[in-house]
Amino acid sequence: MSGPSSQESKIYAVESPQFNHSHPEEEKKLSFLDKFLSGWIILAAGVGLALGQAPAIIKAIKASSVGTTNIPIAIGLILMIFPPLAKVRWNKMRDVFADTHLVLLTLFLNWVVGPFLMYFLAVAFFHEGRYASFMSGLSLVGCARCIAMVIVWVELARGDREYCAAIVALNSIITIFLYSPYAVLFLITLPTAMLGSAGTSAVEVTMGDIAISVGIYLGIPLAAGVLCWLLLTKLKGKEWYYTSFAPRIGPLTLAALLFTIVVLFATQSKSILSQIGRVLYAAVPLAIYFLSMFIGSFYLSFLANATYAQATTLAFTAASNNFELALAVAVGTFGLNSGEALMSVVGALIEIPTMLSLVKMAEYFKRAWYQGQETTVPSKLSRNGVKGTEESVQGGEPVEGIKSVEMHV
Repeated sequence: MSGPSSQESKIYAVESPQFNHSHPEEEKKLSFLDKFLSGWIILAAGVGLALGQAPAIIKAIKASSVGTTNIPIAIGLILMIFPPLAKVRWNKMRDVFADTHLVLLTLFLNWVVGPFLMYFLAVAFFHEGRYASFMSGLSLVGCARCIAMVIVWVELARGDREYCAAIVALNSIITIFLYSPYAVLFLITLPTAMLGSAGTSAVEVTMGDIAISVGIYLGIPLAAGVLCWLLLTKLKGKEWYYTSFAPRIGPLTLAALLFTIVVLFATQSKSILSQIGRVLYAAVPLAIYFLSMFIGSFYLSFLANATYAQATTLAFTAASNNFELALAVAVGTFGLNSGEALMSVVGALIEIPTMLSLVKMAEYFKRAWYQGQETTVPSKLSRNGVKGTEESVQGGEPVEGIKSVEMHV
């Protein structure tokens, strides 16, 4: 076969400085922050717990609040969510969702199985009256679907980053409209029907209250991400956007996450340390949830003839939750020192090491179920049998002069 022409050498790819799929030995080369992600999370939590013992620090954090909204936390949460949404290829949503059976499976797992599984686990472990706030906190987590850190897990497991970004975009849009009624369903309607009282009695929760929090903490970064993509791709071009701009804003997510964790654990320091037994107890239903959702989703994807990269992406997006949004709603609705906010913070701490472990499990599933399968990073084109061309998980816009690369699993 003759060498590719300039036009033929276009691929739907943007190579990441962290994940270069043309060199298998470099696939998992991470930045200094990403490489020790779990350690940074634990360190940030420890720093927050220590700072929370200083009255002056707590006074300063509380002074920066407007009503029940803490300004530093709000800034951290919005900055954390913005980069993944800015990286989404909004013009490719139709192509990404060409496989309708996987789209339906994704929606079913994310918006039916996940929220109800978390709610029933929350009821089973925290149905006692004085721990109703913990039950409500886990329920808020259950109906907040993946949007940010899940992209890290998908990349580590060599999943399809574009498919992941598309699911994040879809979940973001659905969340704007569905999160509020879901929160009312799981905090008031179902607890009243099943337990005889609402999951929370200290604060009256309305769809309007939660919709305001969702609009601020999800609507703002969503609008900013779309606007950023529209303006910069038009002014500077898509190649520059995905090869230069997108990698530069990526570290903002982790930096904002670490900052937010420090502030959050500082505000919850006394509550965590005084209820350490309950905090550890809450890890049990969370671990059950993560493992059940991941294994079940991966297996169902495998039965649906998904490629490994599709299956691992669907499994991580189904098992991951948007603790940032759950926390924002909990803080905005119930207050910074509430049990609901505490459960959101604990959930974030438990998710990090669990998801890192599930990356190893995904690799095991690949060896067990996809042994001998020759694949590339999956895309609309590769799934349709077009060889020599692939869509990368890093953005998917045409880049001149780069040969397509196949990875053998």
